[in-house]
Amino acid sequence: MPNRRSPLGRGIGALLPGAAAPVDPAGLGAASHAEAGPPQIPIDAIDPNPDQPRRHFDPGDLEQLSGSIERHGLLQPVVLRRAGNRYELVVGERRWRAARAAGLASIPAVVADVDPRERLELALVENIQRRDLNPMELAHAFRALAESGATQEEIGRRVGLDQSSVANHIRLLGLPREIQEDVETGRLTTGHAKALLQVSSPERQRHLRDRILRDGLPVRAAEELARNLGGAVRSARRRAPRSPQDPNLQRVVDSLRQRLQTRVRVQGDASRGRIEIEYFGGEDLQRIAGILLGDA
Repeated sequence: MPNRRSPLGRGIGALLPGAAAPVDPAGLGAASHAEAGPPQIPIDAIDPNPDQPRRHFDPGDLEQLSGSIERHGLLQPVVLRRAGNRYELVVGERRWRAARAAGLASIPAVVADVDPRERLELALVENIQRRDLNPMELAHAFRALAESGATQEEIGRRVGLDQSSVANHIRLLGLPREIQEDVETGRLTTGHAKALLQVSSPERQRHLRDRILRDGLPVRAAEELARNLGGAVRSARRRAPRSPQDPNLQRVVDSLRQRLQTRVRVQGDASRGRIEIEYFGGEDLQRIAGILLGDA
């Protein structure tokens, strides 16, 4: 994680000052003050955190953790909150999933007085401290916090990251979905994704991404290609003549631009003229030709 500081100073424990006393594991009964450690909560009485920022739980990691739990038990309690007559996970969903796979009937838990609005922040901080989230999971979590009213600077303070890091992660959500999936699965690095953000057209982003994956381009090479492409597009815009005055002709031009995902210029009028279509490199030419010839 870039520019990492110690998240929230004292760690996740500092976020749970309202942790409740151990409760009756039989189901939300009277509090127990036994000093034997956290109570055992029936695993089937626990529901996952609806704000869990992790979108992918690696099956191999879960299987490995499940085997460890079968041998040694669950050594670290999860954190729960009451939700009606059930419990809701706040922290520890990976351990809960692995414990279920291991066949445990109950698990140790701390029951905390957590406001529903704080669930995402708590789960996010825990995952950041464990370095469990991929860049896209962070991006979705940061956007959810922003939509709840937090500024990027506030989010950064809460999770121990610089404001610029928060902003850069949220920007990743502007990439096409398939490129986001490449970042999620690790096929593309965050650096590659940032390079792709320098290209404004989604179609061009996809073609640059294909080249990165095909040729195994390092981040610096991807950034250079993105800068060159962006510069070529800006130069073409400066050279472009004024749009046609005929609204019918303009609609045709707009349709061509949208279909071809490139600059289209028209010289002339509706009765006679010339259409110019720009391309950037051999691959782009083949792409445009395929569309015009009906191959794409």
